[in-house]
Amino acid sequence: MSRAQQDALSRTALGVFRLNGQFLAVSEKLAEPAGLTAAWWQVLGAVLPEPLPVAGIARVMGITRQSVQRVADLLVREGLAAYAPNPAHRRAKLLAPTEAGRAAITRIDPGHAELAARLTAALGGQDAFDETVRVLDRLSAALDVVVAEAERAG
Repeated sequence: MSRAQQDALSRTALGVFRLNGQFLAVSEKLAEPAGLTAAWWQVLGAVLPEPLPVAGIARVMGITRQSVQRVADLLVREGLAAYAPNPAHRRAKLLAPTEAGRAAITRIDPGHAELAARLTAALGGQDAFDETVRVLDRLSAALDVVVAEAERAG
């Protein structure tokens, strides 16, 4: 590995860590009026399209199953989500949003839409935003490949 490659990796990691912190801070502010936290919003958002098991949510979000389990249990306790039987796996129940959970997410939509519009403008338009998403997706996919190869190599 060259020094330039190491520097690029370090700059990328630091940039992503900073970006993660920025997104978490903004997400907390957006979620607060709906009575949610950023973590609650993340987990509810993951199951809006379809119910998922906790392990599936963790995979999609790139975090530990235990972290998702804690949040999922809180969401269920607060009536924002519910566990449902999983026909594919008896013990791994599916998490699904309740009507109250969907309503909470809906309350975030106006602030979310405003932030999206402002960020799109700051990036220079929709094409630039779409390219940013493509680059981040490529980076994530490449890291998945590299990690999987390293794990296979032992």
